[in-house]
Amino acid sequence: MDIYHIWCNLKPGVADLQFVQHTRTYLERLRDQGALAGYRITRAKLGLRPPGLADFHLMIEFENLAQLDAAFSLAATRTDPVEQLHHAVNSLVKDVTFALYRDFPDPVRVAGQERF
Repeated sequence: MDIYHIWCNLKPGVADLQFVQHTRTYLERLRDQGALAGYRITRAKLGLRPPGLADFHLMIEFENLAQLDAAFSLAATRTDPVEQLHHAVNSLVKDVTFALYRDFPDPVRVAGQERF
């Protein structure tokens, strides 16, 4: 599983539940189209997070890089309804940081090829 991480803060005046509603609508649309496997939306509890990380943390799960590429390609078309849903999320956030992690060891890892 490849996990695309997104950390973000909300722009001033944006309601937290509004952000979550728009994000769920967008990600569920992508999931329904087979462009992602699953997702989580989390928020720092009691403000406990490392300095430099934003308040919200999204984790979007992909079966493989081909599925991730398909999701990016779908968003890159900039056509509705996906563009409208993406904009509804993107327009609400600031301070966005991205990362891509994978389950480890992943299925393609060959045993005995460890590096120290």
